[in-house]
Amino acid sequence: MKTRTLINYALLLIGLLNAPVAQAQQTNKLLYRVSAKFATVKDYSVDVHIKVDMPFLRMLPINAKIYFKQKDKFKVESKSIAIVPKQSFVQLTKLIADTNSYTAMQQGRETINGTPTALINIIPISDTSDVVLGKLWIDDKQMVIVKSMITTKSNGTILTTYTYNNQINYGLPDIMLFEVDVKKFKIPKAIAADINTSQANAIKDDGKPKKGKIILTLTNYKINKGIADSFFKKN
Repeated sequence: MKTRTLINYALLLIGLLNAPVAQAQQTNKLLYRVSAKFATVKDYSVDVHIKVDMPFLRMLPINAKIYFKQKDKFKVESKSIAIVPKQSFVQLTKLIADTNSYTAMQQGRETINGTPTALINIIPISDTSDVVLGKLWIDDKQMVIVKSMITTKSNGTILTTYTYNNQINYGLPDIMLFEVDVKKFKIPKAIAADINTSQANAIKDDGKPKKGKIILTLTNYKINKGIADSFFKKN
């Protein structure tokens, strides 16, 4: 009887020790499936309508075109200056594709806008990574990222929500809503030069973080049509 009890305790202990390992493996498997879905997109172009709502900026909505090619080629074309957070297009997808570059653990589950999601924390292993910490809310039925919170050294924390429709099979969103810390988020120099000094000082006075929003509406995707590497080279 004692022997059987000891065996049961030993099996329980082994199970407890292996639980974190098993959970980490399941989390990595989930991230791999999300990454594999996006990997079916070799390249794409898409029309984008950009609306910017920031305390110190007054910008009319603009239209632009975004081009992407695996793994990290990215280009924006527009007739005026476009504010597009590149991190959520390139940096995030590139990071989760390399499961050896980070430690990931599921924190639990949350419902986002009616969609059940798995909440995953990501910590890059390398201290040279621009990403400090990532949180991903993943729809583990559709295998897409519904929401992300990425903290970077260069741009502070960027909270992004993704809305999917026609291109969900590729993991490509139709709407992206970015919330940024305006003090830390880098904007194009040409825009920064035009910011009124008194407005900028007003933001700094109370010491509280000010949030800005960038809304991208993406239409007319052209997927896997082929884009030459030379297209992404700077003129």
